[in-house]
Amino acid sequence: MLTLFQTTIAVAGPYYAFETSDLTGKCIVIILMAGSIITWTIMIEKGISLYKAKKASETFIEIFRKKKYPLATIKDTDRSISPVARVCENGVERLMEFYGISESQAPFYGTTQFPEKRLTTAEIEAVRTVLEREVSDQILVLEEKVGLLATAVSVSPFLGLFGTVWGIMLAFCSLAVQGRADIGALAPGVSGALLTTVVGLIVAIPSLVGYNVVTVTIRKITVYMDNFVEEFLAKIKLEQLNIEEK
Repeated sequence: MLTLFQTTIAVAGPYYAFETSDLTGKCIVIILMAGSIITWTIMIEKGISLYKAKKASETFIEIFRKKKYPLATIKDTDRSISPVARVCENGVERLMEFYGISESQAPFYGTTQFPEKRLTTAEIEAVRTVLEREVSDQILVLEEKVGLLATAVSVSPFLGLFGTVWGIMLAFCSLAVQGRADIGALAPGVSGALLTTVVGLIVAIPSLVGYNVVTVTIRKITVYMDNFVEEFLAKIKLEQLNIEEK
């Protein structure tokens, strides 16, 4: 009895539905399965890289907040892989240009003192521009390949639905040719048609979950970078205030 049940499942399972599909249905299933492999690869790759970027950003922000002056973070930017560190690195480089100091002098100035040079409003705004431009560049890096996930989420159900409508249309056309309603003739075509919808949902549901997780993580890192720009500029303004007091 058990053997008969297992044989029935094997015959009437997804493989049977795939075998009874026409060429169009089989192509859609193959495309969807290939898309599933691609989306899972992207989700795993982006998930790991974004997790590391988020943790590294949090660590770097803690280090930055402990420093009194922005120039003191120049060595920390080299050791960090975070997007926030890249933003800081570009800001520090522009500061060094305005202060007229070299990279080897920057840690000394940032730790014990700051350059005795009054920055103009235009120079401070130039630093802001550099920081904000780097934030935009880092967002582009973070969002790389995310568009493919969004495409998979949007296209997979419709591609599966197309395969289902196509298969059912052919099944009813077959009945019309035979001139009689025969469940034995209708069932194979319908099962093959419904398989594309099932595969489409199998691709779309994990992709939707992965896309949401990835976008939320990117949004958090973006907020970190936006807030960091303001913190960086605040430290510069404090430096300038100290110069005025002297």
